[in-house]
Amino acid sequence: MQVEKRGFELCVIRSWVVVACVAVVCTLAVAQDTATPPPPAAASKPADVVTGVRPDAYVIGAEDVITVYVWKEPDMSKTVPVRPDGMISLPLVGEVKAAGNTPVQLQGVLAETMKKYVSDPQVTVVVEKVASLNFNIVGEVAKPGYYPLTRRLTVLDAISLAGGFKDFAKTKKVYVLRTNANGTQERLPFNYKDVIAGKNPQQNIELQPKDTIVVP
Repeated sequence: MQVEKRGFELCVIRSWVVVACVAVVCTLAVAQDTATPPPPAAASKPADVVTGVRPDAYVIGAEDVITVYVWKEPDMSKTVPVRPDGMISLPLVGEVKAAGNTPVQLQGVLAETMKKYVSDPQVTVVVEKVASLNFNIVGEVAKPGYYPLTRRLTVLDAISLAGGFKDFAKTKKVYVLRTNANGTQERLPFNYKDVIAGKNPQQNIELQPKDTIVVP
């Protein structure tokens, strides 16, 4: 009798375990079916791909490349270079001056112009490539050429970026050619040996766009 009783108890326990497992599975299935689905991902807002470029501060210049996004108007959205005269050309809108404006300012100009063709146009301007901010280093350096100027750089920084001097460089006679706003050009001396020795530190100037460093 005890054996039969014990067997009966085991059967009852097993039955309860099975029932409990089924209940858990059903609960999980119902919860999964009734769970609120995650909201769709918000459309990503175009962001400037150039590090350090702020849409409200960076001033667009000639040879930069920008993308104009017009919400729900793919035919009016386009990636364009800024021409040397500072102008861009867009479908329907035509010629627009981009140079001298920040991306945010240009958005406003384009939105106002596009009202002739689109009701309440939503415009975003993204700087895809910065080409107007650069400097040039020529002469007796390891890697002469154009370099981006998207952060603060001094003459010493530029020489380092260019791989340093070649063996026969005249390091005391380096100079920076700078074109002023009125079109005149000035020559700013840089004596490498004096600067690294702590003399004439003012010669290690911060570079400006379009500067050319000459290493004889």
